[in-house]
Amino acid sequence: MVRKWDTVTGRTVPIPNRTLLPNWDLRARLTELTQARAATRWQFPSDGNRFSELVSLLTAAKPAPAPLRVLLVSAKEEDFFLIREILERTRNTLAAELDHAQSLGEARAMLERQAHDLVLFAHETADAEAVQLQAEVVRAGTPVPFILLTEDADENTVAEIIEAGAWDCLSKSQLNGVNLTRTIRTTLALHFLRRDQQVAGEALRKLSQAVEASADLVVITNREGIIEYVNPAFEALTGYRHEEVCGQSPRILKSGEQGPEVYQEMWQTILGGNVFRGILVNRKKNGELFYLEQSICPVRDGTGQITHFISNGRDLTERLRLEAQLTQAQKMDAIGRLAGGVAHDFNNLLTIITSYSELALDAVAKTGALEAKIQEILQAARRAAELTRQLLAFSRKQPQALRVVELNPIIGDILRTLRRLIGEDIELTFQPGEDLGRLRVDPVQIEQILMNLAANARDAMPQGGHLHIETASVILDDAYIHCKPAVIAKGHYARITVNDDGAGIPRKDLPHIFEPFYTTKPEGEGTGLGLATVYGIVKQNKGFVWVYSEPGQGSVFKIYLPCVTEHKPVAESKDTKPEAPARGSETILLVEDETAVRRSTAEFLGLQGYTVLEAKDGLDALAVAKDFGSAIHLAVTDVVMPHMSGGQLAKELKRLRPETRLLFVSGYAGQTVLEHNVFDLETDFLQKPFSLKQLSSKIREALKRGQGAAATPH
Repeated sequence: MVRKWDTVTGRTVPIPNRTLLPNWDLRARLTELTQARAATRWQFPSDGNRFSELVSLLTAAKPAPAPLRVLLVSAKEEDFFLIREILERTRNTLAAELDHAQSLGEARAMLERQAHDLVLFAHETADAEAVQLQAEVVRAGTPVPFILLTEDADENTVAEIIEAGAWDCLSKSQLNGVNLTRTIRTTLALHFLRRDQQVAGEALRKLSQAVEASADLVVITNREGIIEYVNPAFEALTGYRHEEVCGQSPRILKSGEQGPEVYQEMWQTILGGNVFRGILVNRKKNGELFYLEQSICPVRDGTGQITHFISNGRDLTERLRLEAQLTQAQKMDAIGRLAGGVAHDFNNLLTIITSYSELALDAVAKTGALEAKIQEILQAARRAAELTRQLLAFSRKQPQALRVVELNPIIGDILRTLRRLIGEDIELTFQPGEDLGRLRVDPVQIEQILMNLAANARDAMPQGGHLHIETASVILDDAYIHCKPAVIAKGHYARITVNDDGAGIPRKDLPHIFEPFYTTKPEGEGTGLGLATVYGIVKQNKGFVWVYSEPGQGSVFKIYLPCVTEHKPVAESKDTKPEAPARGSETILLVEDETAVRRSTAEFLGLQGYTVLEAKDGLDALAVAKDFGSAIHLAVTDVVMPHMSGGQLAKELKRLRPETRLLFVSGYAGQTVLEHNVFDLETDFLQKPFSLKQLSSKIREALKRGQGAAATPH
């Protein structure tokens, strides 16, 4: 506890919890304040004008810019006259104007009415009014320095008043010009220093709160790189607590993913006084990598020497992950477009092969050796067409072609493809179930499911193994559904089970395996889309999928697809020779940019009795349509052509010949066809390669629907 000399009693007076020294020890106090501020990490320079005023008040080199307004609180009129006389005599060194309040209420009113620089309080014996007034001023938020004028106050009262906020104490018996002006100057100087210190402290508090609340990582190190401070965001992201890293080097976060040249460049930059900016790959306490967009700035002292470094970092892990997903998706989209383009060209070639093979079958002996050879050509063309369907399925632009089908034949047909996919070192077995029921699905999507699951199983068995596919008919009742977490409709389902004895799936990855772009494979070896595609197809067909897996024990995927009660599908004939195509006598405008496809199709249509008008592209077709004098009942047109697409041609033909129906054909997938403004794929579109029977059937359907109505592309 600090004690102060009282000139009235001749004894020291205790001043509890105060650090202010008596006015004659001002130099020591200012030295103490200066050292305290210099030791503070964050420096806040005082206002230059205020500093000049302080120097002026302390040295009395010149009067203050404006007279001080001093309020005297005293019940005695003689106190006012005495102090006013003293201030008048010292006006050249301390200009001041004196107001007088004879009571606490009057003083309160004067302080509310006008701001004062200083309050002189003449304290009477056992009078606590000074304490009350000081407390009110402090609570009002506009503190005014108080100087206590004592006469016969006891030690406790003086200490209480000083504890409440008085800056100094002056005995009336020692009241003269020198003592009063010195006390006023000292009090005001310390008041301004205290106010500046409070402003600086408030700024420091706000800055500290901002750093603590920042979502960015803030780290402060000394010049040698030893951590002295980390904010809560650092703790939350890295998993390290403040006490674990303070005193440590930031190398505790080093991941080993970046070469030493990165850190050499960083140190050269910041030791040279510059700001380093870059992306650093760090490692959390749990071993997980994270990417930090980091800026590191040097902090200098008053002499310009670097004393600390402050680092501000922003977590980029999620953003970079999304960017990588976007890049991967764009790459897959580009590959899909390439696959679609290859399929288009290949489908044109297959259309030529299929068409001429069917025409040749009609021209040869029914049981001759040549017929058997042509049948083999058609069989090969059919298998090649399946390959293009897989390319289109990979490009994911094929619309659903829903049919009521049996499941076992679809799986049986794709087994050969699956064996090529998984390799010879993996044994593939298939156990078809009985009485499965029928499904309303797109067979291509069933193939996609099996190919994706087989590819995953192959990657899980690099040394070879066994892949088993099994189908079964199951009835899901209330008891089964009740114990499952997902919403499942009860009823009759066909179940596909795909079982491998590979490496299995880690338990922590199981909840995420159906998420797009999530993969457990090494970087560059997986797209993260295979199981997501399986999940999407199953959900699209109102089914569900369960997976069971243990590390080292393989994986089991069970897919449930709802059965339908529709009519049983007619089994396709194994004979590739087409039945007799439907004939006609109408006029057909055939628009095809591939010459061989156009010629073979025109020859076939001519043999069926149609009048065929050939056009190599859309512009040529419009010219033919304008010049032809009779009705054109149907236009069979490719979709993607030079100069004018099939969709654009449809609009022009609608205007020119509204009675003409349209049938679109294309080697591209259905989604690409839609992008060219061709609609109603179910009724007005035929996918290449097609058989002549399929073409003739589609033509008859289009003509029957038409009966003079024009095609109406949107």
